[in-house]
Amino acid sequence: MDADKRALVVFAIVGILAGFLASVLIGGGGGILRYLLTGIVGAFVGGYLFEAMKIDLGIRNKFVSEVVTATVGAVIVVIIARIIA
Repeated sequence: MDADKRALVVFAIVGILAGFLASVLIGGGGGILRYLLTGIVGAFVGGYLFEAMKIDLGIRNKFVSEVVTATVGAVIVVIIARIIA
């Protein structure tokens, strides 16, 4: 498996995990596709917000840092979606 495919697999795993954690924190359910979509959108939202606000989590493990960032973003996405709905 080349580096591009490996990066996509890791991105999908981070997205699924972040979407699942957001659903546990906020409540609600969904399947793996819903977790994936929520987590991927959350990764972009969380990454943008942390970068814009210059927030450094202080976590040196890159995978864990990405999961936490994506989870925070996914929680924000779910809250905004519930407010809109």
